[in-house]
Amino acid sequence: MGLLDALMGNASEVDLIELQQELEPILANDEELALAYKLIRDMFVFTNKRLILIDKQGVTGKKVTYQSIPYKSITYFEVETAGRFDLDAELKLYLSGQSQPLVKELKRGTDVVGIQRTIANFAL
Repeated sequence: MGLLDALMGNASEVDLIELQQELEPILANDEELALAYKLIRDMFVFTNKRLILIDKQGVTGKKVTYQSIPYKSITYFEVETAGRFDLDAELKLYLSGQSQPLVKELKRGTDVVGIQRTIANFAL
């Protein structure tokens, strides 16, 4: 990923071998990484069991939130692509037991089709 892409917020795929070492402490025994996208410092990590949303906070990025979403809890999802005047795309995940969707904004150039395809492959 180039510096310009990082500044613009475009998501790019992450090397799963490096990510495996970083996430080893939080992965289940038989859980395997399938695909991961990085958006500046935040990540969407798809495993064979769940979607992990990683939100690195603060200046140093040492404070990290790991949000685990089992695929079976996704009742439906929605992806809105960026338009001519609306530069951001949106991913909405509707989860069982939640009245409001989980909304993640994605910048123009993010592989929203890849993210949507991956969710569909695991959730459906």
